[in-house]
Amino acid sequence: MDIQDFLFQGEGSEQDKREAWHWFQQAYEHQMKGELEEAVTLYKRSLETHPTAEAYTFLGWTYSFMGKLDEAIDECHRAIAMDPEFGNPYNDIGAYLIEQGKYDEAIPWFERALLAKRYESPAFPHLNLGRVYERKGQWDHALESYKKALTLNPNYALARRALGRLIGMLN
Repeated sequence: MDIQDFLFQGEGSEQDKREAWHWFQQAYEHQMKGELEEAVTLYKRSLETHPTAEAYTFLGWTYSFMGKLDEAIDECHRAIAMDPEFGNPYNDIGAYLIEQGKYDEAIPWFERALLAKRYESPAFPHLNLGRVYERKGQWDHALESYKKALTLNPNYALARRALGRLIGMLN
């Protein structure tokens, strides 16, 4: 995401959008350093200044790093309410449900992510669907999902490893 995407979202002054972008960037930097409490504070500051689906989603992602999966899911729901065409929060909800062992509940979220009009990484939900199908013992569906992920992103190392591991297991 770049500043142009951020600046054109929703109503609000140019100044508020730029300030929110500043807080968002600061939050992301803290998140990547593992400074999660600070990241939460800064994402919230960004949202208070100019709410965006991205900031809600990234706040949720930070909560997931903290093991707060219910809070992470809540933030993704806020992101979806703000921008139903943004694919990331659908995929993230599904991923958090996998972590909670709720495989059947996760599937529709990945399917919704695949239908989203604004999603830069459509290989992610295919990989995650593969993970669900693999855990459910639905090998053919898992193989198909991993292959679709690699078709969309031939350099997707996680999908390549998952496919190779599953093929090796089945042989």
